[in-house]
Amino acid sequence: MKSHPEPGSGSTTLVELAQLDLRYESCRLKSPVAEARLLAAIAQAGVQQPLQGVEASSRRVLLDGFKRVRCAKKLHLSTVPFVSLAPEEAAGIVCLLRAANDHALSLLEQARFLDELKAGCGLCLAEIAQQLSRSKAWVSLRLGVLAQLSPLLREALFDGSFPVYSYLYTLRPFRRLNGAVAIDEFVTALRGKKLSARQIENLAHGYFRGPESLRQEIRKGHLTLPLQQLKDLPDDPDGCSEFERLFLADLEQAQKVLVRLMTKSADARLSSRPFRAQAHLLCAGLLSRLPAFTK
Repeated sequence: MKSHPEPGSGSTTLVELAQLDLRYESCRLKSPVAEARLLAAIAQAGVQQPLQGVEASSRRVLLDGFKRVRCAKKLHLSTVPFVSLAPEEAAGIVCLLRAANDHALSLLEQARFLDELKAGCGLCLAEIAQQLSRSKAWVSLRLGVLAQLSPLLREALFDGSFPVYSYLYTLRPFRRLNGAVAIDEFVTALRGKKLSARQIENLAHGYFRGPESLRQEIRKGHLTLPLQQLKDLPDDPDGCSEFERLFLADLEQAQKVLVRLMTKSADARLSSRPFRAQAHLLCAGLLSRLPAFTK
């Protein structure tokens, strides 16, 4: 496997949908809402963005573009644009992960692909970190998050029936005290209910900190009464919910990082060509998100 493969180096070609190998589909999160919007766009203009994967030994293994494939099948399209990232799977996964800023892979999607590199491709943690120009701690953190997921929880998160954000920022803190079984019970009760993050947060606090009677109602799927009871509780003294406090903390952290980056950016020590090449890629990813963040 070559070190540091360059993403998007192949040319775009039209390929038959039936020729695509979808073995990595389970590594990508599903979002019914996003997929519905994409379906409408493809119905109007076709598949505009090429799918990405690996073309090796006459096989086209898909890594990015599974939503587009599902939409294309629903619209009875026979061909889609495809670009090969690398000549073999491990190098292709590395390309995808190195370009994660542009492709917006979630933490769990990164973790699944890292696990494929480790378990499926036989790379050790140090080799993965070197290939991605990341620290071993960055790789280890994501593999650790994935290892905490039970089969039931992993399925619920990746099929889109339970929101990833609610698991990472609401449920994970309860896991240490209440255990994986209690988390699975809670997710099973709420899976597919299309609740807001605020509603899930309220129910989680009621389930893990409230009386047994409240847990019984939630386990049975009777959510209307528990939600009303939790809604009637007095607000937090600072006027913000826990979800809102977490968001404010994220904004505060972003502000600190931004000030730190601006302060360090004039340092003469930041002058090597490898640094500039990687910094330009990262800055391009940040700037591409600036309009959405400003809005």
